[in-house]
Amino acid sequence: MPIPIIQFSKKVGMTPEQLRARSTALGFDIPSDSNEVDDDLAELLEEEFEKEASDTADSYDDMVAAEMEKEMIKAQRKQMAGTVKSKGSKSVQVQEVVHRATGDVVEIPDSISVKELAEKSNLSPIKIIGELMKNGILANINQQIDFETAHIISGDLGIKLKRKHSAASSEELLSGDLDKLLHEDDPSVLEKRAPVISIMGHVDHGKTKLLDTIRDANVVATESGGITQHIGAYQVEKNGNKITFLDTPGHEAFTAMRARGARATDIAILVVAADEGVKPQTIEAINHAKAAGIPIIVAINKMDKEGANPDRVKGELGEYELIPEDWGGDTPMVPVSALHGEGIDGLLDTILIVAEMQELKANASRPAVGTVVEAHLDPSVGSVATILINTGTLKIMDPVVVGSTSGRIKIMQDHTGKRLKSIGPSAVARIAGLSTPPQAGDILQVVSSEKVARQKAEEISELIQEGKMQNMGMGLSEMISAIKEGSLKSVKVVLKADTKGSLEAIKQSIAKELKSTEVAVRIIHSGVGNVTESDVTMAAASAGIVIGFHTEVSAHVSRVAERHHTEVATYTIIYELLDDLRKLLSGLLEPEEVINELGTCQVLKIFFTGKGEMVVGCKVLEGYASAKSRIRVFRGDEMIGEGEAVAVKLVNEDVDRVEKGTDFGLRFKGKLKIEEGDKFELYRKELRHKTL
Repeated sequence: MPIPIIQFSKKVGMTPEQLRARSTALGFDIPSDSNEVDDDLAELLEEEFEKEASDTADSYDDMVAAEMEKEMIKAQRKQMAGTVKSKGSKSVQVQEVVHRATGDVVEIPDSISVKELAEKSNLSPIKIIGELMKNGILANINQQIDFETAHIISGDLGIKLKRKHSAASSEELLSGDLDKLLHEDDPSVLEKRAPVISIMGHVDHGKTKLLDTIRDANVVATESGGITQHIGAYQVEKNGNKITFLDTPGHEAFTAMRARGARATDIAILVVAADEGVKPQTIEAINHAKAAGIPIIVAINKMDKEGANPDRVKGELGEYELIPEDWGGDTPMVPVSALHGEGIDGLLDTILIVAEMQELKANASRPAVGTVVEAHLDPSVGSVATILINTGTLKIMDPVVVGSTSGRIKIMQDHTGKRLKSIGPSAVARIAGLSTPPQAGDILQVVSSEKVARQKAEEISELIQEGKMQNMGMGLSEMISAIKEGSLKSVKVVLKADTKGSLEAIKQSIAKELKSTEVAVRIIHSGVGNVTESDVTMAAASAGIVIGFHTEVSAHVSRVAERHHTEVATYTIIYELLDDLRKLLSGLLEPEEVINELGTCQVLKIFFTGKGEMVVGCKVLEGYASAKSRIRVFRGDEMIGEGEAVAVKLVNEDVDRVEKGTDFGLRFKGKLKIEEGDKFELYRKELRHKTL
């Protein structure tokens, strides 16, 4: 039975990376994409490790002795230099440095050398090397060890280690990957923070009015008095507790931020009109909040209107698995009137109760990480952005990278226009000092200097321009790879159909026929009608796919899907839909080889003939010629063999492509001897995953 690689690596006292390296050195290969070790291989490896430890014990002792001898020589030299002459010919005693653990917390980066760890912890390198050996790790004084390895030996060494918060990579910042940025090894540094709230629901059900009423009645008071500007977010205070509201009503903005990787919201307030009940956008909002995995509080608004029927609203919401607490469910539902301000206090109390259950915490003592709520260009101060702080503290003059832009925080204001010197977790401020306006959902990170900030911003900009990073969605090939690796346990689907009957039939078929697979299908949203831009955005935000049955996909929606790196598939036969989903879930949707015909050209002249390579002059007859393409060689009507276009030249310059009617030079690689008059057919082979 296979053993998880993490479990086995702990058993033999190594990290998974060290285990792979040692196994390869011993002639056993653990694939880099495998998360498990076969039990037979595990048994063999254990035997080899024991034998290796036994055989090299003497050499370990010799190495330790040698290192100890070096330390003794250093100590003797220090003693010999213990008395030195000063300018006044007076002697000054040089104190011997005593290596011992201080008991203080030692902050180290993700990777550190044994020598640096010894210096930071006031320990002898020999002691650290010895502890590493006890754990089966052979290291010298200059060898790098990762934080996890250092943490393993820290207890026996009598030191406490803390991971230094390192800057995230450009790829992580671009993709909105906050996991590494927000991770804390020591939970004792975490403090309670304010919840962040988004208000969602159907148009005209009173989302904006509810926000205005909450803000006008409960906004945190400051020296400046009333509200002087709109900054896209603000804080209110209730019973001494702060609550942050994102002033972006509607699930479109919420989902757009999620699609860019931002995870800014803790609780969703679903506004439903008491006189109208559940509407199509209400259902969409429910599914968006559920896909984000955040709690939902329902505000039953317009209780002052004639015809208000909260029980009917509760019944309709029950069809979408939102069961009110007074009916035995777990969804808080609060009747309110945004127009008259009734029920607002009760709604805020409910938010605080739900937030208390979530135990929202952050580290305020580290450099800030935040999310852009909105941004624009201000004629008076330049680029400004509204920032929500996820963790840490943002201070005036901090150097920051924000998406593909950077700068230094020169101005920071709250919603009243009051100047701020710093803000902590869950707080919001408008900042100025960036070179260009960022985009909503971009990640802000404080870095060590403006130079570092500029470098990271340039790297992110290059990644965007080169198309190397898709910051939204998950392509089909990535999805299949994740399923094969075992890291993806559910495929999220946005399902659209032409009729409600078809929709229910497909749902039932998926639940019945695909329930036994290891990877489940999770329908995060379903509806009747053609595939829309909102459907694609939701799938992208959840790293899912869109499936349509007897529906159309417009050219605009297709472009949005391509931009979001999200798969959209349509079907007319249910069993084909189920069959493709089954193949996807089992990771069997194998890539197919596609041949792209580029063009044809004729050989006009032979310039150079070498071993396995020739330089020839050609003319493009049809299509185009391109470097790094395959070539079929024809003499007359007969194909005599194949080769490769290593490079193409136009005059004296290497080019990627030469169009029809152009004379050019081509470097041919192959075993054939090319002659004047031969014709080339250029093509490329590509592996493409079949679309669903």
